[in-house]
Amino acid sequence: MQSRAATVEDYLASLPPDRREALQAIRAVIKKNIDPAFEEGMQYGMLGYYLPHSRYPQGYHCDPKQPLPFASVASQKNHIGLYLFCVYCDAAEQARFVEEWKASGKKLDMGKSCVRVKKLEDIPLDVLGKTFKRVKAKAFVAAYEAGLAGTAAGAKRAKTATKKVAKKASASKKVATKKAAATRAAKPATRAATKAKPAKKAARRAKA
Repeated sequence: MQSRAATVEDYLASLPPDRREALQAIRAVIKKNIDPAFEEGMQYGMLGYYLPHSRYPQGYHCDPKQPLPFASVASQKNHIGLYLFCVYCDAAEQARFVEEWKASGKKLDMGKSCVRVKKLEDIPLDVLGKTFKRVKAKAFVAAYEAGLAGTAAGAKRAKTATKKVAKKASASKKVATKKAAATRAAKPATRAATKAKPAKKAARRAKA
């Protein structure tokens, strides 16, 4: 269930009290532990945490206009959804997350894209906090790109990147060629001016 709220504050204000309290508590844990490289905002109608284009210009491969998703939290009809892209991108991190969650004694309802809980008390907040603190932006990007390698999406992205590099190189070459041409064109005038200086000096001396 995607919200049409434009801001995080509007989204939280639209929730019933119990869900608002739960998401505020989850949000507090995330903000306390997340790498500062990530930003918070509304993404795909959910409370999202993502790597902005200023840090990762390529954006999300599914939609390059979107910043790279890291995690999202949403109040769904029958549960609270934790969409931990940061965990699903890395098999080792996912295994560690599952192990720590289960060790807490809390029930883990984990699907292919999210963790579902009924209420705040179902979440081991310390485990969530440690996960966010552990997964840094650089490691996350490495895991994300490794996951794309060998896929059609990865090949498409690599092809696009190659074209951009070639286009940039071509533009730089054109600029360099224009500068070289302008320099060559200016040389005759410079030489003529240099030759004219002695004659001007002689003319001034003769007048004197």
